[in-house]
Amino acid sequence: MSKGLKDGERNGRDVYPDIIDHPHWQSPVRLHMSLYDRAAQFSAFDALAGYSDMIREEQRVTDAQVHPEGYELEVLNQKLTLIADALRVGRHPELSFSVFVPDENKEGGRYETIIGSVKKIDPAARKVILTSTGAEDRGSMNRIIAMDRIIAIHGEQVDFPDDME
Repeated sequence: MSKGLKDGERNGRDVYPDIIDHPHWQSPVRLHMSLYDRAAQFSAFDALAGYSDMIREEQRVTDAQVHPEGYELEVLNQKLTLIADALRVGRHPELSFSVFVPDENKEGGRYETIIGSVKKIDPAARKVILTSTGAEDRGSMNRIIAMDRIIAIHGEQVDFPDDME
């Protein structure tokens, strides 16, 4: 009995003697497929392409926007007035703004601190225009912040003694 055969199994050399020693057939039209390409045919198939990305995006946490009210809103308005007064006399104070940045893909967003010298306040458009000084903003000339997204303003020009932490 041949090596590796179990009881009752027939030897392939006995069953197929007319074809067993012939060379493997090659198509005259198609090139022989490499072992790598042959293996790729049987690799795992992702029937739900993008599903794991969608799950990750859904699990990503965003912050809700906080809208200052009452005393906080009054303090922000006072600080904006101080900034406008400084601009009128030719000063451009360097300040840090805590700003809400909406998420591009889902509801909510994140809070970011933006540092820059105030170039202009546009009360009609409700925007603050900064000449950026941060390293991350090099190359951009101005940064525009919507007043509705500002939750805090800090800097030597606008900090009140009770704001210091």
